[in-house]
Amino acid sequence: MPVERIDMGGYTLIENAPLATRNTLRVNARARLLAEINDASKLTELLEFPAVRNGKLLVLGEGSNMLFTGDYDGTVLAMATRGVQVEQDGDVARIAVAAGERWDDFVRWTLGQGYAGLENLILIPGTVGAAPIQNIGAYGTEVAEFIDSVEAWDTQERRVAVLDRAACAFAYRDSVFKHEPGRYIVTAVRFALPRSRELRTDYAGIGEELVRMGVDKPAPFHVAEAVVHLRTKKLPDPAVIGNAGSFFKNPLIDAAQGEALKREHPELVSWVGSDGRWKLSAAWLIETSGFKGMREGDAGISNRHALVLVNHGRATGGELWAFALKVIEGVRAKFGVTLEPEPVVV
Repeated sequence: MPVERIDMGGYTLIENAPLATRNTLRVNARARLLAEINDASKLTELLEFPAVRNGKLLVLGEGSNMLFTGDYDGTVLAMATRGVQVEQDGDVARIAVAAGERWDDFVRWTLGQGYAGLENLILIPGTVGAAPIQNIGAYGTEVAEFIDSVEAWDTQERRVAVLDRAACAFAYRDSVFKHEPGRYIVTAVRFALPRSRELRTDYAGIGEELVRMGVDKPAPFHVAEAVVHLRTKKLPDPAVIGNAGSFFKNPLIDAAQGEALKREHPELVSWVGSDGRWKLSAAWLIETSGFKGMREGDAGISNRHALVLVNHGRATGGELWAFALKVIEGVRAKFGVTLEPEPVVV
């Protein structure tokens, strides 16, 4: 079917829309309707459009946290809104950011403005609006720590809702937005960013990288540079090979199971949390189960990092998901631990 594009003023509707360039796994899926909105005030009008109101709705950022297992028989809503506004400066700045802004661009902007906090989260693909949904995290930092509130359209109550940090119910790669899928459409995120803070340099090689850089008194931009070096060395570039970054969560298990696994596998990579639960390295579990670098057709696991599911060329979403399930089953058979995917599987 041909692709038809209709400009509605503030948003655009595209019928039979190809999504291959809108997801970083490069899955060649299509949406029955793609609605791209660049004016948040037009969102209510868009949602009343008959083709949108009467069908399924999926909100899509840059597609860096999404696996389409096939075509989507509904409306894909892409937030393309832009804008960054400093509402209050001082020791802690309150900054409102439109959902459609690119996350990495925003992080670099904060560093350029002299704000601290997001330096460990540099180079994460995706949009600002997607960040609270997943509670994105990397190198010992989670975005939840710096979110003051999230503005969203509540499709259930049909009103604009402002959820403070507590209402967002943030947890490890989790939030209220994941527990109530489809209810909230994030339109903006408000951050509280300090001018200075104790830097997190004790995680996953950051300190060693700073030493290699010759930095003994790091500033936030030094930490960001170190993280960029580490990420580019470890993780494949989605522009080179299709991937969605870390595809599997680090599993959380109770202390008894953790201690039993440690006795059986002394080399187990794990961390004990403040609640006593053990967080296991999913990468170690996958690599030890023999999946790192494995490939079936064009679906496989990266040979650079065992957490990364990759599309070597023309793998379908179904083939990628089947391979991911094979990894999950292999780890469960060997360790009795069930991995969960980080991305949304559609």
